[in-house]
Amino acid sequence: NRNKRSIALDIKSPEGLKAAKRLVLSADIMIENLRPGALKAAGLGYGDLKPKSPGLIYCALKGFLNGPYAHRKALDEVVQMMAGLAYMTGPEGQPLRVGASVIDIMGGMFGVIGIQAALREREITGLGQEVTAALYETTVHTVAQHMMQYAVTGVPAGPMPNHPRAWSVYDTFETSDGANIFVGIVSDTQWKLFCEAFERHDLLADETLASNSLRCNARDSIIPMLRDLFITMTQDELLETCDRIGLPFAPITKPHELFDDPHLNQSGSMSEITLSDGKRSHVPGLPLDIGGRRTKIWRDLPCIGEHGSEVLKEVGYTIAGIKALQASGALLNPEEISGK
Repeated sequence: NRNKRSIALDIKSPEGLKAAKRLVLSADIMIENLRPGALKAAGLGYGDLKPKSPGLIYCALKGFLNGPYAHRKALDEVVQMMAGLAYMTGPEGQPLRVGASVIDIMGGMFGVIGIQAALREREITGLGQEVTAALYETTVHTVAQHMMQYAVTGVPAGPMPNHPRAWSVYDTFETSDGANIFVGIVSDTQWKLFCEAFERHDLLADETLASNSLRCNARDSIIPMLRDLFITMTQDELLETCDRIGLPFAPITKPHELFDDPHLNQSGSMSEITLSDGKRSHVPGLPLDIGGRRTKIWRDLPCIGEHGSEVLKEVGYTIAGIKALQASGALLNPEEISGK
């Protein structure tokens, strides 16, 4: 965040390609996510750069790792479909992508993990290396638990909406004011807390409900009973009760409502930024606390090409050289990019 700046170069032009190489050779890390072979064809592949910068760490974010699929184009939804995640998310016969670009995000995270490992190795060897992270393999990693379930039991995993609950109470309930709240009761202790808080000592004394497995067998009677109970309460009443007695619970929240979440705003999880139209807004920061510190934004998001001249000066370009790049069309400024 501290050094977040933007330069836009046309690498199809000889001068633009020359400037791009000069920038990359001055860097510790390069990250690219173009189609397979695109930068290699332009002379910016790892093999082209390694001889001149042996300490360079070159991270490629791709759809697939090397193999029969490596030439394919991939999107978040594509790999969710082909790696089983969409099958697990939607009802039987209705594969459904997850409601956020989780694989794009996780693919980037695995790229960062690879870069960090390469940096640590460079401290020992003095050499950089090529790191590749891929969307398809990332998605396969997320469904590994279901693959291993099959390996151990021989029983294929079914879609989560049709999957038998592992807990007797693990459901969404409606309240009297029309809200929906998820409530879980996942242990004998929590079942006791629920029964005592709602004065259902008859349920606590029922030996046919004495364990989670027994309660799972009785879901057909337990869940309707809870629906009838919770519908008499407001959202605030049910949330307060669950919080007080220590049950797992969650209001069903829409993404735009998170801007007003008191925990996010009071814990330093939201950072202020300036949007492209000049308005101020907030954005979730990294979900990390390191030594009591949260991540900060040192620079607002730059316009594409906003710092072109500034960046080129740092790698030795003179004012005349920069003007020559601009005149040739190799260095683009924000106005030119927005007009295209």
